Amino acid sequence: MSETQKQTNAPENKMGVMPVPKLLITMSLPMMLSMLVQALYNIVDSMFVAKLSEDALTAVSLAFPAQTLMISISSGTGVGINALLSRNLGEKDFEGANRAARNGVFLAIVSCIIFAIVGGFGAGLFFSLQTDNPAIIRYGTQYLRIITIMSAGIFLQITFERLMQSTGKTFYNMVTQGTGAIINIILDPIMIFGLFGFPRMEVAGAAVATITGQVVAVCMSLYFNQTRNKEISLSFRGFRPHKKTIGIIYKVGVPSIIMQSIGSVMTFGFNKILLMFSSTAAAVFGVYFKLQSFIFMPVFGLNNGMIPIIAYNFGARKRSRITQTIRLSVAISISIMALGTVIFLTCPKLLLSSLFNASENMLAIGVPALKIISLHFLLAGYSIIISSTFQALGNGVYSLIVSAARQLFVILPIAYIFARMFGLSAVWWSFPMAELVSVLMCTLLFMRIYKEKIKELGN
Repeated sequence: MSETQKQTNAPENKMGVMPVPKLLITMSLPMMLSMLVQALYNIVDSMFVAKLSEDALTAVSLAFPAQTLMISISSGTGVGINALLSRNLGEKDFEGANRAARNGVFLAIVSCIIFAIVGGFGAGLFFSLQTDNPAIIRYGTQYLRIITIMSAGIFLQITFERLMQSTGKTFYNMVTQGTGAIINIILDPIMIFGLFGFPRMEVAGAAVATITGQVVAVCMSLYFNQTRNKEISLSFRGFRPHKKTIGIIYKVGVPSIIMQSIGSVMTFGFNKILLMFSSTAAAVFGVYFKLQSFIFMPVFGLNNGMIPIIAYNFGARKRSRITQTIRLSVAISISIMALGTVIFLTCPKLLLSSLFNASENMLAIGVPALKIISLHFLLAGYSIIISSTFQALGNGVYSLIVSAARQLFVILPIAYIFARMFGLSAVWWSFPMAELVSVLMCTLLFMRIYKEKIKELGN
C-alpha cells in the first residue's frame, strides 16, 4: 500500500471532530508554554549582556530589527505552509500536504543561505547606519554576524515546528523549543563570561549560545517529524521544487512576511527617533521588547494553535467550529493581555532594576515608557487574533494592510511628530494610538471576510 493510500485510510484528524475548547487548549497550550520559555531566554540573554555594559545592551537591542526580519521570513513562510498543509488535510488531499511540507523545507534552506551571505558582509554597515558609537558597532557586528551566518538554526527550526503544528502535534514543539531555550539559558553565562574553561566571548557568546540552542532544536524537530508525524512524508527522493505549491505558500506567506517585516522597519525607525535623545532611550526600547515578549509570546502560541484549526475546518466547511474557535481565542488573548497590563502598570521599576541593572537615567526614561505602552495590550490581544484569522482563511493581505497602517502610517509618524513637539516622554503614546486604528480596521475587515467566506459555509 502506498504512503498516500495509508494516509487516505486514516481516521479524520482531531481538528475536525474534537470539541473546540478542548482542541484549542490541546493545540495551543504546548505552544504557549514553549513560547513562554522562548520569551524567558530572550530576557535572560539581555540580563547577562546588561552586566557587561549599557553599550552591550544597546548593541543587542539595535540588532533586534535584523533578528526580527529573519523570524518574520521564517514565520511568514511557515504561515503559508501551515495554511496550505492544514487545508489539504481537511480536504483529504494528502499528496498536496506532502508537497507543501517538502517545498516548505526547501524554501527554509534557500532563505538561510541568503541571510548568511547578507549578514556576513553587511552586519557592520547595519550598525554604522544607526550609531557612531564604536563600542556599540563592535559588539553589534560580532553578534549579528554569528546570528545570520548560522541562521539555518532559526529557519529550519520554525519550518519543522510548523509541520508538526499543521497536523496538530504541538506537544513536540513544546519539547523542541523548550529544550533549545534551556540550552541557550545555560550556555549564556558560560559563553559570555568565560566560565568552566570556556573563553570569555562577551556579546558574541550570547549569539553562540542562541544558535547552539536553535541547532539542537532543529535536530529534535527533524527527528519528531520523521518518527511521529505520520500524516505527512518528508522523503526528498526525486524532489524538485514545485512552482505552483511555492506560489500558493507565498500567496499567504508573503503578506505575512511583509507584515512581520514591517515590524523590523518600525523598530529600526523607532530606534532612530530615540537615538535623537540618547542611546539609553534605545536601550529602554530594546528592554521593553524583551519584557513584552513574555506577555505577547503566549498569545502568539495561542495564535499558532488557532490557525491550523480554522484552516482545517474551512477546508472541511464547518462554520460553527470556525466561529467558536475565533470567539474563544479572542477571550483567552484579552485575558492574557489584561494580566500583562497590570504587571507593567504596577511593577515597571522592579522589572527594569532587578532584571537589567537599570541606571537612574534608564529608570527615569523606562518607568513611564512601560506604563504608557502597556495601555495598548488589551486592544492588541483582539487585533492579533483577528489578523491571524485572515491568514488562516487565505486572506493574508488583510493582515498586511492592518500591520502597515499601524506601524508605518501611525506609530512612526506620530512618534516623530511627538518627539519634535513634546519630547521623549510623549513618543511612547504612539503605541496606544496606533492600536486603536488597528482594532477599527480589523473589525471592518473581519465583517467583510465573514460575509464573503464564512457565512456561506455549512454548520
